[in-house]
Amino acid sequence: MPMDKAQLISWLGKLQAVLAEKEKYLTELDAAIGDADHGTNMTRGFKKVMEKLPTVEDKDIGTILKTVGMTLMSSVGGASGPLYGTYWMKGGMTLAGKEEIDSAGFVGFLQAAVDGILQRGRPELGDKTMYDFWAPVLEEIKARADAGDDIPAMVNAALPVGEKALADTIPLQAKKGRASYLGERSIGHQDPGATSSYYMLETLAQALAE
Repeated sequence: MPMDKAQLISWLGKLQAVLAEKEKYLTELDAAIGDADHGTNMTRGFKKVMEKLPTVEDKDIGTILKTVGMTLMSSVGGASGPLYGTYWMKGGMTLAGKEEIDSAGFVGFLQAAVDGILQRGRPELGDKTMYDFWAPVLEEIKARADAGDDIPAMVNAALPVGEKALADTIPLQAKKGRASYLGERSIGHQDPGATSSYYMLETLAQALAE
């Protein structure tokens, strides 16, 4: 079953609501190993996305996604703005002119989005970043696509993989960004970017279930 534009808009709305609800929690996570602004930044960024959305809702999916990315790039501070901005923009480029997303298109979107994170932040697995979440999620989604699953089944299968990947960031020592300055003191804290990434996957599953 393809993903349509209404589900995409629903996804973005659900994500904005969850980020607003979890703003304090994300900020607390970031206070332990970063600048204590991840929750505030993500909430502000997706509030701007929802303000911008009505101007592009009638456009193709690629345009909507690229607009999300550009909005985040211009309104979210720290490392999150460029990383998440690149994620949505690079993913959106693969869906130019599309009115719905099929399984192959979804895999292409996610591959390009994660490649965007790699190009922008140059993380490696184990660096305690959002890439530690997205790398195993992408592999699971690709495996499920190869098995013939539709998008909702792919995302539902990836949820427990993402949940484990999120927990697996806790014992890691940060090697990137502000958190890397803490050295061993960054061990024992869940990565904020991986956490907001998990909310992206979780809200996508909810939107696809409607």
